[in-house]
Amino acid sequence: MVNIGIVGAGVTGLTAAYDLLRAGHKVVIYEARPYVGGLAAGFKDETWDWPLEHFYHHIFASDRDIIDFAEELGLGEMIFFERPVTSIYYQGSIYPLDSPMRVLQFRPLPFIDRLRFGLIAAFLRYNPFWRPFERTTAHSWLRQALGPRGYEILWQPMLEGKFGHYYRDVNLAWFWARLAKRTPRLGYFKGGFQGFLNALADKVRAAGGDIRLEHHVRGIHEEAEGRIRLELRAGDQVHDRVLATCSPQMLKARTPSLPASYTAALDELSSMGAVVMILALKHQVTDEHYWINIPKREGFPFLAFVEHTNYVSAEHYGGDTVVYCGDYLPPDHEYFDLPEQELLERFIPGIQRINPEFNRDWVRKAWKFSEIYAQPVPFVDHSTRIPPLQTPVPNLYMANMSQVYPWDRGTNYAVEIGRRAAALMGEQSVTSG
Repeated sequence: MVNIGIVGAGVTGLTAAYDLLRAGHKVVIYEARPYVGGLAAGFKDETWDWPLEHFYHHIFASDRDIIDFAEELGLGEMIFFERPVTSIYYQGSIYPLDSPMRVLQFRPLPFIDRLRFGLIAAFLRYNPFWRPFERTTAHSWLRQALGPRGYEILWQPMLEGKFGHYYRDVNLAWFWARLAKRTPRLGYFKGGFQGFLNALADKVRAAGGDIRLEHHVRGIHEEAEGRIRLELRAGDQVHDRVLATCSPQMLKARTPSLPASYTAALDELSSMGAVVMILALKHQVTDEHYWINIPKREGFPFLAFVEHTNYVSAEHYGGDTVVYCGDYLPPDHEYFDLPEQELLERFIPGIQRINPEFNRDWVRKAWKFSEIYAQPVPFVDHSTRIPPLQTPVPNLYMANMSQVYPWDRGTNYAVEIGRRAAALMGEQSVTSG
């Protein structure tokens, strides 16, 4: 039995803990927040039956890692799939754009460009060889393949929205991965993602795992004989091995013994932050749209308008219409520091452009959530930049969304990397113990 500490009780940390416990190891998880779940965590208003995620979440029908894991845990029946409407806002109108037929019906784009769009999307989606795609940027390749007009209407807005000023530098493999894995059918958990994560945490505890909430790890230090000491306010803890599921920048800040060459490589891993405003409304904003992508050039104060209750029934939220107004932003953007009500006032004119009848009186309640580390930025030849799971510090491992490339961040890949990290740590425990 090896004594293992895990920093972070998000999906990756809980998944790794479950596998390590099943392999016979001792596991303690340290989580700074008073709840489990990390970026997939949720909250619950007093009038709701189900909790809601701080940041909009769903899974795809192709996300076999999380689906198979839920079934292995006996929680597969919690997952259900719907086919909500995903759309784009363009010059004052909203166009559903979530199937080949709807692309062909997208009249703002000339018909020949619609055909080119379909052919290019099919070429990328069904091409299994992604590595050549990381040698060029999505911006340059798509602009040439689709033409400036089609690119600027359909794909440039997505890249600008996700990556801000980095949008010209993102490689094509990241874009390929989105087309290769995404499906029109979207999955959700009965009781929300928090319901699933609470059930997973219960499985970890039942297997003997110790989850210590509100335990903020302030330092990670090498000790004698290769052990790792975690510095905590409540008293330091020493483990044979440690898995850190925090951001690369946080690992660097907490671990003074990391070599300079390694921390310099961590500094090259860029990311965007995320800010969302969640509103509980008295009325629907749209009749059918779940997700509306909004190009930056349209001048909205947010990137995405997500009407969650056009996907998951409002009956689970006390009859409220629940919407997200979200954006990916650089970590120094003013939105991160704006008070909740001030940000709401900035967002209201944008919602009124979607539905002119909307007014402040529709808002029953509002919440603001933000996260500095929310979207890794994959540059050209990004696979050469990804740090391995094992850090240069013996017995210290790192697993986070910067390492799931070419796939995009999400709960499916958090499960995958958590299981991969657990397998590596377990295997090395045997060979070195």
